[in-house]
Amino acid sequence: MSTAAAARFDPTALSDALPLPLYLQLARHLRGLIVEGRLTDQDALPGERELAEAFGVSRVTVRKALRELIAEGLLYQRQGAGTFVNRSPHVEQRLSTLTSFTEDIGARGLKPASHWLGRSVAAATPDEAMALGLRPGAEVVRLHRLRLADGTPLAIELSALPAAILPDPGLVQGSLYETLRRLGHPPFRALQRLSAIRLPTDQAALLGVPDGAPALYIERRTFLENGSPLEFVRSHYRGDSYDFVVELSLV
Repeated sequence: MSTAAAARFDPTALSDALPLPLYLQLARHLRGLIVEGRLTDQDALPGERELAEAFGVSRVTVRKALRELIAEGLLYQRQGAGTFVNRSPHVEQRLSTLTSFTEDIGARGLKPASHWLGRSVAAATPDEAMALGLRPGAEVVRLHRLRLADGTPLAIELSALPAAILPDPGLVQGSLYETLRRLGHPPFRALQRLSAIRLPTDQAALLGVPDGAPALYIERRTFLENGSPLEFVRSHYRGDSYDFVVELSLV
């Protein structure tokens, strides 16, 4: 192990006297180095043997510690190349304000971008019709996008809107909400439901995280000022990149 690499690790962080298993102590130490920025995005970790020697533990202990951090999305492995830090841009979003992804990311000094996974006009599914208050068979516009910040994928977003409000999906080039305001349909309020999930293989690949990595699944229904449904969106946010913050007060 190089001197520079060795200097980042503290073997005294692990102790048999602590009640926590050694592999969890090692995972905690490595997690701290990543969160503090001492191990940065795409840094390569030493091999299992080198880490085992540095911390005076078995390779099995090292392997279990790495597995913990891979499951959290903080590390990833490339076949034949090794283990690397996966430290994407971290975003904190307050749920008290209705903003678009583009507006939210831009406000934090990051560069928002989207990769189109699909956009179409089709008959509403039963779930979409119910969420948007549409009759069966009514048309909706679907916008399926991979959302990025500074080039790093953070979320997969599938939006459905009544075709009567957004007749052409090609009108959306940047911010959807900005497009809706320009068309005279400004979003006014929204209801959100959040759930903790693990990403299936296809979504994990799009977000650049390991299969089964933790994520937040969010369903949001957005309304116009008159109460009419405007948008039904289903999103998968990387669990290692997003914190949602709610401010509470006594009434």
